[in-house]
Amino acid sequence: MLDLCSSMAIFVQAVDKGSFTAAADACGLSATMVGKHVRALEARVGARLLNRTTRQQSLTEVGRIYYQHCRQLLADIAVADGCADALRAAPRGLLKIHAPVTFGSLRLAPALAVYLRRHPEVEVDLTLADRMVDLVEEGYEAAVRIGELADSSLVARPLQPYRMWLCAAPAYLAERGAPSEPAQLAGHDCLGFAYWRHKNRWRFGSGENVAVRGRFTANNGQALRTAALAGLGIVMQPEALLADDVAAGRLLRLLPDHPLPSRPMHLLYPADRRPTPKLASFIDFMLAAFA
Repeated sequence: MLDLCSSMAIFVQAVDKGSFTAAADACGLSATMVGKHVRALEARVGARLLNRTTRQQSLTEVGRIYYQHCRQLLADIAVADGCADALRAAPRGLLKIHAPVTFGSLRLAPALAVYLRRHPEVEVDLTLADRMVDLVEEGYEAAVRIGELADSSLVARPLQPYRMWLCAAPAYLAERGAPSEPAQLAGHDCLGFAYWRHKNRWRFGSGENVAVRGRFTANNGQALRTAALAGLGIVMQPEALLADDVAAGRLLRLLPDHPLPSRPMHLLYPADRRPTPKLASFIDFMLAAFA
């Protein structure tokens, strides 16, 4: 089966050059093959496109209209190819990214300010949500994902592990004391995260599980951070959420010698042997900033 666009291009050449022989020379084909392409188009449209004699050729009425549309279509294809080449030449255009809420708002968004200053022709559309997304189906070019990955056709580049911390406000610890080992958490008010499957049991990297209780549960890490700052209890949330408060002394880190299990974090993007410069530059930036 002959390629339609190729047949259109050869037909246009046959008209522009004035003969099948000249078109064959221009296209690197035989005159017989040029004729085959033109006849395939005539069979497709159900009408003769060219009137040919041994000495001259001319367009039929249908052929003249078809020729004009073929030229326009081929010109549009050339423009599209040119746009694709331009997009591959330098980082530019809209980059659609997905990330979890806490990491995205506290770590990724500030880093993107640096990325955008480096690449002034790139625009970023960042969506933050703690749900799994289908990158291809929903039109995302890259996503940060926390947790174990399912098998997929996506490329997964490892980033730094997503670490959890235990913290509490100085006022709370002054009143209740600081635990010196995980088992002592059972006697404290522990702030619960509603989405954890085992929110009443906190597991440590050593494998130790501690039954905990508390009077405050929320489905949002920022709400739990705020509760901890108010002295309501001990919070277990990502380092990304608590690090600034610890650095400022608003919260104190607890049990640093008993680390909590970290979760893997990856940058995901669809496989492409030639990613666009905007995506390639974003991949390089993320690996440098968070690997």
